[in-house]
Amino acid sequence: MKTDILFKQFLAEISNQVTQNTYVIWFSKLELISINNNIITIKVPMEIHKQMLGETYQELIDTTFFSLTGMNYTFKYVTDDEIEEFSPPVFEEKKEKVTKWESNLDAKFNFDNYVVGNSNRLAFVAARAVAEAPGTIHNPLFIYGRSGLGKTHLMQAIGNYILAHSNKKVLYTTSNEFMTDFTGIATIDKGSNNINYANEFKNKYRSVDVLIIDDIQFLVGAERTQQEFFHTFESLHQENKQIIISSDKSPDDLKKIEERLRSRFMWGLPVDIYPPDFNLRCDIIKEKVKNTSIENKLNEDVIEYIANSCVNDVRHIEGTINRLLAYTAMMVPEKISLDFAIEALKDYVNTNIFINNSIASIQSTVADYFKISIDDLKSKRRTNNIVRPRHIAMYLCRMETDENLVKIGMEFGGRDHSTVSTAIDKIKEELETDDNLNKMLKEIKTKLQ
Repeated sequence: MKTDILFKQFLAEISNQVTQNTYVIWFSKLELISINNNIITIKVPMEIHKQMLGETYQELIDTTFFSLTGMNYTFKYVTDDEIEEFSPPVFEEKKEKVTKWESNLDAKFNFDNYVVGNSNRLAFVAARAVAEAPGTIHNPLFIYGRSGLGKTHLMQAIGNYILAHSNKKVLYTTSNEFMTDFTGIATIDKGSNNINYANEFKNKYRSVDVLIIDDIQFLVGAERTQQEFFHTFESLHQENKQIIISSDKSPDDLKKIEERLRSRFMWGLPVDIYPPDFNLRCDIIKEKVKNTSIENKLNEDVIEYIANSCVNDVRHIEGTINRLLAYTAMMVPEKISLDFAIEALKDYVNTNIFINNSIASIQSTVADYFKISIDDLKSKRRTNNIVRPRHIAMYLCRMETDENLVKIGMEFGGRDHSTVSTAIDKIKEELETDDNLNKMLKEIKTKLQ
């Protein structure tokens, strides 16, 4: 970008931030002399302008130039008398590079091979809606959940769908790449190179129709990068460009991200993905083995064994299948029996003796142990012989399954997640001093096994 164009943009931004009278008096007659070595020299009409611009309006000037270039400058103000003695260095312009646009999307990620279940259904529905009408609904779309649950797959599926059904410009990136690109502005040579790099940076991130940024939590601690991302977000959102963000935490839990950013993450739709339940894990395994050498060799027992052994995330499932593929290629069995799978994966999976536990099985076991009914656990009754078993059941559901507090509350008569959290905390506290409670939980876990 030429410096005169940059300065016109600067003045336009200033005019939107001050009164008309202020702009006419202090800014309208400013002229750019040069930009060199991170020093901007500006001609002013009178000496008084130096004082007003350098003191009263300097913070506004600094912020505005930073929003336009991503750089911090030192400002020098000169009058007509002084300018005759001022010989600015020649400011060389470099031609902008013409490069092929790269979306950074992986074509293998699409909606057709994204397996949907109760744990990710809302996120999937929201993603399809955004893909079909980018910039008009759920903007930004904020997808959160712990690592390995399919957030990246879903985000890239949105991007690939938009590319296939429109001419929109899509960019997938990570927060680390964004930070690296932004940091590069401050590390390259000063002067015109810096200006050109800053313009390339802005062109990359602010000229897109759809910005997909993964793992936003890694911006924690990078204050200047957060500031730049804020300006990027504002620029895109004001033009109704679609923004899609992922994180391992909800917006409310990103405490070290600027408040103004966290509030903007809530503007659209924050939606969580939590660990897949048993049925979804089975469906994922069936999808992952499609068109592989073991597709027709697996029986349901093996699929269920893998599903029971991989409770944490989809990546663990993928790794387990790759291990089984490699072992099968070496041993070449006609069929993959349960015994064969156990042998192949014995050093790879850590089978949890409680992984078959669901909320329903825990409720049944606890109700049987205390000689009450499952309906009692779900009821509104507050007698001690019901409340204590209910708290214990809630505690076990949280400790022995991957279900979140909201899901557990729903299965206990539609209780609020805060009620579940209070019950769990109460049991945890009692376990520190109550030997009988520890013995009781051990007996219940044995029954679960």
